[in-house]
Amino acid sequence: MMRIAALAVLILAAAPAAAQKADLLVRATGTKLGGDRARTTLTVDLTGPARPHIFTLADPYRVIIDLPDVVFGTAPLAHEEKGLVSAYRYGLIAPRRSRIVIDTKEPVKAGHSFSEAVGGQPAKLVIDLAVTSRSAFLQDMQEKAPAELPPAPKVVADETDKRPVVVIDPGHGGIDTGAKGAGGEEEKNVVLGFAHTLAAKLNEAGRYRVVMTREDDSFIALADRVKIARENGARLFLSIHADSLADPFGVRGATVYTLSETASDAEAARLAEKENRADIIAGVNLTEEPDEVADILIDLARRETKVFSVRLANNLVGSARKAMRLNKNPQRSAGFLVLKAPDVPSVLLELGYMTNKEDLNLMQSQDWRDKAAAALAQAIDGFFGHPSTAGGGGGSSVN
Repeated sequence: MMRIAALAVLILAAAPAAAQKADLLVRATGTKLGGDRARTTLTVDLTGPARPHIFTLADPYRVIIDLPDVVFGTAPLAHEEKGLVSAYRYGLIAPRRSRIVIDTKEPVKAGHSFSEAVGGQPAKLVIDLAVTSRSAFLQDMQEKAPAELPPAPKVVADETDKRPVVVIDPGHGGIDTGAKGAGGEEEKNVVLGFAHTLAAKLNEAGRYRVVMTREDDSFIALADRVKIARENGARLFLSIHADSLADPFGVRGATVYTLSETASDAEAARLAEKENRADIIAGVNLTEEPDEVADILIDLARRETKVFSVRLANNLVGSARKAMRLNKNPQRSAGFLVLKAPDVPSVLLELGYMTNKEDLNLMQSQDWRDKAAAALAQAIDGFFGHPSTAGGGGGSSVN
């Protein structure tokens, strides 16, 4: 009884400390644009104080506001336009750290002010943008270095574990929401849910060591996704996404992409261009990448790796027919940066279209996810030469 009482005292003593830690997180409860083309302001309503770190990036012009210990409780905005601002967005960029990215129509000088909560009004952080010259903008950009992001997560490999490493890469995350459905559904959440299902299916068989580039709503830069695969000695890299079209005309179904400097068609080129902008969307500085990363992002994958990637894509398309609705042109190629590890067979799978109601309903169905994941696991077994026990989710396509 004395031990139980002592434990209760410890729990009660720890509770205020845990609550105090949670209270350290300030919530952003609203945003509002004001002003005109001479001067524009973005006001952020907060539940407490903020310590913003502001820097700028050029080509395209962006103002980046990093907010440690701040989380956003409002729906992410990405397309509001007013005055000097063409768009802005916000979200997590790292644990306990949010970011606002403001796209501006021309060079601006950014300042800020903060006012405490008073008279029932929330605390306010005001970002003030005024027109400036390009030369002044570039000078300011050099003087205010971007805050360093945490390094990409690393999984410590067990040297005694000889199983092949399969890296599953749920696209987007954090501030980068990806495509959206008609009801506001976000690609980053849809593909993360499917990635967890696929990882569980692969782990079930015990043949592979599965590594995920992100396991939660985290932003991971494109170069870091490649790093995770290479540093873990990946034998296969599968990036999971969901596409969108402004006017889909009933277009739907899954598509598998491999790397090519020349896109297989205009649709593949459009998608690659969109996906390759993820780091720009999140306000990541791409001008000072290490040489090793720059080489990864520029060089073509080795010929042997490309052959294996195409073989993997063939397997995925063949097996997916058993459980997934495929696009009418299900196997394509384009210059996706995330596929450019020179020594890791890599493919990008678009599960379907966020802008197609039928596709979206399926992608959010756990029953469909289970069947689709089983089919993909079967394809991966075939790639590694294993007789599969995963099953393919039945003998007919899911429509």
